[in-house]
Amino acid sequence: MCKVDLKYQEIINSGLLMNDTIISFIKNIFFNKSFIPLHEPKFMGNEKKYLNECIDTNFVSSVGEFVTRFEKDIKEYTGAKFAVAAVNGTAALHIALKLSGVNPGDEVITQPLTFIATCNAIAYCNAKSVFVDVERKTMTLDPDKLEEFLNQNSIIKNDGFCYNKTTGNIIKACVPMHTFGHPGRIDRIKEICDKYNIVLVEDSAESLGSLYKDKHTGTFGKCGIYSFNGNKTITCGGGGMIVTDDEGLAKRAKHITTTAKIPHQWEFNHDEVGYNYRLTNINAALGCAQLENLEMFIENKRQLAEIYNEFFKKYDEIKFFSEPENCRSNYWLNAVILKDLNARDRFLEVTNSNGVMTRPIWKLMNKLPMFEGCMRGNLEISEWLEERVVNIPSSVRL
Repeated sequence: MCKVDLKYQEIINSGLLMNDTIISFIKNIFFNKSFIPLHEPKFMGNEKKYLNECIDTNFVSSVGEFVTRFEKDIKEYTGAKFAVAAVNGTAALHIALKLSGVNPGDEVITQPLTFIATCNAIAYCNAKSVFVDVERKTMTLDPDKLEEFLNQNSIIKNDGFCYNKTTGNIIKACVPMHTFGHPGRIDRIKEICDKYNIVLVEDSAESLGSLYKDKHTGTFGKCGIYSFNGNKTITCGGGGMIVTDDEGLAKRAKHITTTAKIPHQWEFNHDEVGYNYRLTNINAALGCAQLENLEMFIENKRQLAEIYNEFFKKYDEIKFFSEPENCRSNYWLNAVILKDLNARDRFLEVTNSNGVMTRPIWKLMNKLPMFEGCMRGNLEISEWLEERVVNIPSSVRL
């Protein structure tokens, strides 16, 4: 075999040829731009018009009609009875947990495969995360593992609370996160939480517009939250939202996210420690305009997911992650699963070196120094996914 043939064989063996084909394909479907970002915002509606209204009226801060309108629009879109805007998704989750009764020393069950904001919000309540594994088919909290963990490790005492038999702490809440916009089996998770008197709070930061059995994620538990960060399906630049059917929780959320100020024409009276978590009118204006095009964005992203799905069928070494059963996913970030850690790292290096932005799934939360002491179950699926999952470009193509 000649020297050139040996070199070609080395390329095949290393997987570079496959990766080169994938790079060309992705660049082609994103109109052959020199750099393909992972997920960029798309502004094609009333964004400038609404922003100019804020500037023309001088209502650019936390008071203005667009904040109220954005809350109303999200409420109507998701079917929730109440919606309360916040400065970002992390702040929304912090308040959702606090108002769901999570107190210092309590424990909150969540998944180790999530963005750090999930566990940060739990820590803001001076509570402790407890990690239960995810499902391979959803990448979201596994209800069977949840039930197994609670059956083995918890007891409901006479006060009605669920206690961790090992630590003696109350297990107050459960926070599943709908990974990359793909809904988990949230109805089953809710059944288990109800059985053990645990409050369900949905981290739906990534899944606005995603449906499970025709019902919006974020609306199954006591409350849910969404994020409108710059890289989300729709963006306010930065922003978040709490949704709930609990009127009392919604009123309290509005109060404490606005520094717990008692309304008055001129006096500054505050009745408790509050938070300056208010969304600004200028951010809300952007959100209102974006929401008007959300369904079009989701349809476009679902078409992209189908294009990817068909393309990756020809590869045995790499699989496209498709929406789970009984779901309509917003496909916020598309994901592929490589055969092992080495293949993942080669894929990341070659794509990012050639103008196609890709990224690995998050490092597991229990491996981070601030959460490594948290109680956890068997996390074999999370660990398997951590070594293999890569996000690929997922922007709206219009």
